[in-house]
Amino acid sequence: MARYLISFDDGAMDHIPDGDWAEVGKTSHAVIEEAVTAGVWVFSGGLQRQRASIVGTDGAVTDGPYPETKEVIGGFAVVDVATREEALEWAAKIAAGCRCAQEVREIMDDPETDDMLRRIGGRG
Repeated sequence: MARYLISFDDGAMDHIPDGDWAEVGKTSHAVIEEAVTAGVWVFSGGLQRQRASIVGTDGAVTDGPYPETKEVIGGFAVVDVATREEALEWAAKIAAGCRCAQEVREIMDDPETDDMLRRIGGRG
């Protein structure tokens, strides 16, 4: 199994009329329930529109916005599936529910961290 990040850009849902949000929420949550039932759902969330804070290697904090930032994530889901094709199928369901296109990226495997989490009783 591999984990995939499915995400959309901030503003991707701006085209949705105010009166449609209840239906969007209903259809989006139906996809989440389907993924949970299928055993592939890991985590999801929408991100508040806010300035990001950058924490440097020296610990210094700089608050945005940043002119070099072209796009920011507006929301995301993480699924744990057998193939990229399966991740793309879930992304299509999420896209239909959210009424916006989704990006799909495989999350790099880190067996050492997974082993550590298993040893200390965390996720992995």
